[in-house]
Amino acid sequence: MSESVPGTPPEVFAPVEAPVSPPQASEEVEFVQLLTPEGERVENPDYSFDLDDEAIKGFYRDMVLVRRIDAEATALQRQGELGLWASLLGQEAAQIGSGRALNDRDMVFPTYREHGVAWCQGVDPLRLLGLFRGVDQGGWDPKDNNFHLYTIVIGAQTLHATGYAMGQQRDHAIGDAESGEATIAYFGDGASSQGDVNEAFIWSSVFNAPVVFFCQNNQWAISEPIDRQTRIPLYQRAAGFGFPGVRVDGNDVLATYAVTQQALKRAREGSGPTLIEAYTYRMGAHTTSDDPTKYRLNEDLEHWKLKDPIERVHAYLARHAGIDHDFFDEVEAEADKIAAVLRAGCLALPEPMLTDFFQHVYVEETPQLAEQRDQYAAYAASFEGEG
Repeated sequence: MSESVPGTPPEVFAPVEAPVSPPQASEEVEFVQLLTPEGERVENPDYSFDLDDEAIKGFYRDMVLVRRIDAEATALQRQGELGLWASLLGQEAAQIGSGRALNDRDMVFPTYREHGVAWCQGVDPLRLLGLFRGVDQGGWDPKDNNFHLYTIVIGAQTLHATGYAMGQQRDHAIGDAESGEATIAYFGDGASSQGDVNEAFIWSSVFNAPVVFFCQNNQWAISEPIDRQTRIPLYQRAAGFGFPGVRVDGNDVLATYAVTQQALKRAREGSGPTLIEAYTYRMGAHTTSDDPTKYRLNEDLEHWKLKDPIERVHAYLARHAGIDHDFFDEVEAEADKIAAVLRAGCLALPEPMLTDFFQHVYVEETPQLAEQRDQYAAYAASFEGEG
């Protein structure tokens, strides 16, 4: 029997419990769900999907096109045309559902995997490829589509989003659920362990910032499983910071839309932040530099394929909405056209002139910057004619 220190509660010396294991394939996880993997509509007492079947057809088209863009980008990387690519395979519903819940005044702060949200915001997919091809550092203006540049530093965008939301608050852009605006920050389960994310939770809570934190829990932080990130469901962390959290079926586009819509409404009307945990699965690799077969089982992947976000919407539309094959064929044909245009556009992206980068450092050129530019230009010119 171990001795205790006088005046110290006995529980201090209690053995530490082993971490809680993540749910296995056979276990059920509680979350908000409005469309089952079999394509059946179900009710939820707190959330409802109030759009018609035409809107669901639009969601289906979005997800199919985004998956095709993702597959083409992956192929381009494998062929040496992109330096890297972060696939969203399996996470289409989480991104399209949340992306379509945004209004034209809300601001998005993404990581580097939110290709579906970029699509919803009207960002040309070729702009995304420019970043991964290395011809620019992100070739779009965030103000054009209310979609910030991709953030490679894990979790940093949550602080950027919180600061932006506080600016919206001080500009009196909130107070009405319909005409107000909010900010949404996307991050993964691995990023939830970063200090930046937790600091963003603190600031947003204390200042009641109009921000929605959207965590795509795809079960793997690169090669680390979710049980290495948390001992409780991620959405429950919100309670410790003083704002609500909710877990949604991240493979259910209807539920993701409904949950995000309500969270954004809260933010716009001045009720503060919300944490959404979209419970999904990364069906591909973390990035094209990763090999997931080294750290996860094929049987888990096969289990999640049965929960495919696109197939469940296909099943609903075909069985319950009376949509015939012509619609699905048209979407597939459109996806092929987009992929061909994307490939041709990627190969035609011009190589950057590195001297141009000096033009974008300051609004007005400084003497020191001009000197550096001239020095670099002379250095680059010294290699001309050497093949």
